[in-house]
Amino acid sequence: MLQKDIVIYELNSIKEAFKKLDRTAEKVLLVTDDKNRLLGTVTDGDIRRYILKGKSLDSDIKEIYNKKAIYIKRHELNPDLVKEILIKNRIELVPILDEEDVVIDFLTWNKVFGDGNIERPKIGKIDIPVVIMAGGKGFRLEPFTRIFPKSLIPIGDKTIIEMIIDEFKRQGVKEYYVTLNAKGEMVEAYFNSIEKDYEIKYIWEKKGFLGTAGSLKFLEDKISDTFIVSNCDVIVKADLEEVIAFHKEHNASLTILSSIQHYKIPYGVIEFKKGGEVTGINEKPEYTFPINAGVYVLNRDSLEFLPEGTHFDMTDLIKRLISDNKKVLTYPVNENDYIDIGQWGEYKKAVEKLQMFK
Repeated sequence: MLQKDIVIYELNSIKEAFKKLDRTAEKVLLVTDDKNRLLGTVTDGDIRRYILKGKSLDSDIKEIYNKKAIYIKRHELNPDLVKEILIKNRIELVPILDEEDVVIDFLTWNKVFGDGNIERPKIGKIDIPVVIMAGGKGFRLEPFTRIFPKSLIPIGDKTIIEMIIDEFKRQGVKEYYVTLNAKGEMVEAYFNSIEKDYEIKYIWEKKGFLGTAGSLKFLEDKISDTFIVSNCDVIVKADLEEVIAFHKEHNASLTILSSIQHYKIPYGVIEFKKGGEVTGINEKPEYTFPINAGVYVLNRDSLEFLPEGTHFDMTDLIKRLISDNKKVLTYPVNENDYIDIGQWGEYKKAVEKLQMFK
């Protein structure tokens, strides 16, 4: 039976499409009519491009989905043909239709190739430095961080910072800078004690805590071009080659990776006017916001806007760039592609999310 979460109707909203993409393990939704006949497909990339045009998430998907989707009819079905279609078109899945174009199933790379070594659609490779900001005190994860630095908190058999590095390493990154302050000696000692196939350099905040951006000033004579900055308690699943291409194509000084989050208020929200007269009640409304995911792409010249040896947060840098008419962009990702490990309430959720990607 066809999975409910992979099917969407063309009059459903873009917000609903984003939520379905978060729920399904696939990266594609099948757009059908009310009789389950295939009309097309929609991906998170289609939605992202639409959002970046300044369009509303409440609009329906009719104008953004791909109406020329590749599919296979049931009577044509054979393993070799499906493999050929997946490899040639580098798509994530192939819908299977009956004689009346009704979707009866779909085949993915995992279903067709299993655990084989066939090269499937994949993210590109990047070769730029990544800076991981690991110098904070980790108040959100107390009392654990009274003894250990936040970056060394374990997730399974690895530390948080190793999980972050693994995601960047998967996309080709081999050069890392790690900013250190509180309990930084433990972080350095840990990395000196393990085998690794990447290079780590340390940036020490020796004169107090410099915030979420202040220590980047020490990189002015070390960074020559574009680089990435990541908080040490988040993982963002994004195609960084695509993010960097977006950043450069639009001549941005800084690009913020954002996550589209959905929040449902579990109460009726009262609407009223002056004098307290109630005009209505909005029962359990849901709001959608792009939030700062804590990962950034920066140009080297953005470092010129940082003060010397002073506490300075990334939000301060962003405000300063904007006030100087520099271009600051955002690149949105799905809710489930953002994993926050920085507070106990989110820690267990993060562990469960990471298991999904294995």
